[in-house]
Amino acid sequence: MGMGLTLERRTRRPALRRGVANIATALLFGLVALLTTLAPANAWWNDEWSLRKKITVDVSASGANVTDPIGATAVLVRLHVGNFRFSAAKDDGSDLRFVAGDDKTPLKHHIEKFDSLLGEGLVWVAVPNIAPGARTDIWLYYGNKKALATNDPKGTYDPDTLTVYHFNERGTPAIDSSVWANNAQSVGQPADGSLIGTGLRLDGRTPVTVPASPSLASPDGAALTWSAWIKPAALQPNAALFSRRDGANALVVGVDNGSPFVEVTNAGSVQRSSAGAPVAAGSWHHVAVVAGNGQVTLYLDGVSYAALSASLPALNTVGLIGGDSSTSSASPIAPATAPSAATPSVPPDASAADGGAAPAATPDAAATPAPAPAPVAAAMAGFVGDIDELQISKVARPAGLIKVMAIGQGPDQAKLMAFSVDEETASWLSGYFAVILKSVTLDGWVVIGILLIMAAISWVVMFDRASYLSKQAKANAQFMKGFREIAADLTMLDRGDADDISTLGGRLTEADAKMMRSSSLYRIYHIGAAEIRHRFNNSQRAPVLSAVSIAAIRAALDSGVVKEMQRLNRLMVVLTIAISGGPFLGLLGTVVGVMITFAAIAASGDVNVNAIAPGIAAALVATVAGLGVAIPALFGYNYLISRIKDLTNDIQVFVDEFVTKMAEFYSADRPDPIERRIAAE
Repeated sequence: MGMGLTLERRTRRPALRRGVANIATALLFGLVALLTTLAPANAWWNDEWSLRKKITVDVSASGANVTDPIGATAVLVRLHVGNFRFSAAKDDGSDLRFVAGDDKTPLKHHIEKFDSLLGEGLVWVAVPNIAPGARTDIWLYYGNKKALATNDPKGTYDPDTLTVYHFNERGTPAIDSSVWANNAQSVGQPADGSLIGTGLRLDGRTPVTVPASPSLASPDGAALTWSAWIKPAALQPNAALFSRRDGANALVVGVDNGSPFVEVTNAGSVQRSSAGAPVAAGSWHHVAVVAGNGQVTLYLDGVSYAALSASLPALNTVGLIGGDSSTSSASPIAPATAPSAATPSVPPDASAADGGAAPAATPDAAATPAPAPAPVAAAMAGFVGDIDELQISKVARPAGLIKVMAIGQGPDQAKLMAFSVDEETASWLSGYFAVILKSVTLDGWVVIGILLIMAAISWVVMFDRASYLSKQAKANAQFMKGFREIAADLTMLDRGDADDISTLGGRLTEADAKMMRSSSLYRIYHIGAAEIRHRFNNSQRAPVLSAVSIAAIRAALDSGVVKEMQRLNRLMVVLTIAISGGPFLGLLGTVVGVMITFAAIAASGDVNVNAIAPGIAAALVATVAGLGVAIPALFGYNYLISRIKDLTNDIQVFVDEFVTKMAEFYSADRPDPIERRIAAE
């Protein structure tokens, strides 16, 4: 019966091992599937960039809620420490790249400001098309120290954009970022800390001159879009934000006691938009004027504010930012003509100033009556306050685009633009995990250090026990092959020396004999063989063991079984300590880390997610470390316990088999071999 149990167990072992192998294979495929699921859905635009983040321009109902047509535009991307890792980018931002939502098409962009020390960046990005009521995604790539700057202000704006002034210059006239290079002709006073970086401060006396370039020449009835951000210093009556006068024609955008207005003068006929609700002094507002198809619309903060049924007159002169004048300079692109009374905008000495000579009076000329001059409007006061981001286009921009500009460039940009978390091509050790580890406090490192020591010890124990049990299984199998060849004398495998073993008449090699000596079954067998020899005598008669002797030998074998079980279970307590103690130590580190984080927040008074998140994440590292100790130890412990149970069962079966054979070979009822031989003769 004992041999049957042993054979059954030996038959079940391969099946058990195949089952364990199948489970391991399934776990491996599950892990691969999980990693595949967690991988980014989009391919990486360029592997030389280690970081990217998705930026969503949301004009749906959950975002800016813009339902009018928008089209292509340059959007402002504001970067700060809450949505961008300045430490991972180059100091000047030259490694910034913007890619369309397909993650294949690079987008034109230029940097207005990038300060890695202060953690502030202002970047203008050309988005090809923004569909109304939908979300548009773009990708921001950075983290390439070898990248070269690709700033392209001219490519950021479409050809219909005639002038873009960011006003971020100091000591020089404003530079036009459009392709037309309509740079300002006079220097303005910079306004630090403006709405978008640096702005322009106007004092009402010194306007900034916009050139009368061919690209800015406006024929009669032309389309136009003018926009800017303004912050009035006070509520002035009839203050001109922008004026352009050409003889009896004029276009003026201004503020009258806080109410924005647009005034169109065509051949001396003046039309002004009606006054609406005034804006407060000292606050930023977006003002835009769109002219086209016989309609002039004034927008305030992206919403229609007033309208005129009028067309723009022909304007070929310079423009003034923050000022107005009842006279205007002749257009440099106009044909040269002699001064006459029909052009009252030219001063009497203008021709002399230009190097020409004033015409001499003649009797004929004095006799000829001069035509009546066109009426000239009185000059308005100059605007006092700050102005920023002035743009002029030669087309009528859609209402949806005006609203996107007002929301996307202003303080409510969060309604329009959302930033996702960073994605990395590099190892996870150089990404979020590295940031978390930098936030771990000293007490957390102490707990993590203890857990790392526990993990190392548990792994050493698992390796040692797995190797020992594997050797025992092979040695026991080798010993059972020799033990089953015994026919009459149970002691024939043992020479009386625990370090030696019989080779069964030369049928076993020395290597097999050495393996058998390391077997736990052999050590138990050696105890039984020694007990049997102790009871033998020198007579030729076969030894006989009484029931009492067999019971005594069984007791000796049982003591050997206990010792072997102690050997098999040696150091297993280390794994139980790792399983039960690791998570509790990790929890202790987490609780202490959270306490320190909240104490630091209470002391600093800075309550925001950016202040809380790193400390909490770092505190959870201790729990992760505790689970990292316990989970492998748990798996290893269960596997080793199953192997120990198998070997223990093998030992029990062997003891039963040994006692059965001992009773069979050495019982009193067994006939003497010599007597049987004599009887046979």
